[in-house]
Amino acid sequence: MIHAELRDASVIVVEDNADNLYILMDILKEDVGVTHCNACTSGRQLFTLLEMLPETNIDLILLDIQIPYEDGYTVLHQIRGTPRLHQTTVVAVTANVMPQDVVRARTAGFDGFIGKPIDSDRFPSQIRRILGGESVWEPR
Repeated sequence: MIHAELRDASVIVVEDNADNLYILMDILKEDVGVTHCNACTSGRQLFTLLEMLPETNIDLILLDIQIPYEDGYTVLHQIRGTPRLHQTTVVAVTANVMPQDVVRARTAGFDGFIGKPIDSDRFPSQIRRILGGESVWEPR
């Protein structure tokens, strides 16, 4: 994906921690250059947001594992059951970074894994690589 396409990518961040959400959104907009960013704090809000964006093709969902009401694995299952999102890349973004957590995420069907705390120097490159089609599995 060329840089101009990065600006056109549509990214949704599902993160319930306000500080983490602010950091992720800031890096996506300022450092990566993604202009179509949306955020929500739960899976319920994700699907409400998607209803409000019926014509938008979602390229990437950054999904926290520990979110209110349901965990990220439950939300991933719902995403994978939504025809509109079959081509959407879904990356786990979590503080659960033990080897068994990465294996569980792979087995569940995530397309990538980024560990928290986010490395603000490395995160822009991780997102560019993901939006370029690369599979990124970096718990640390």
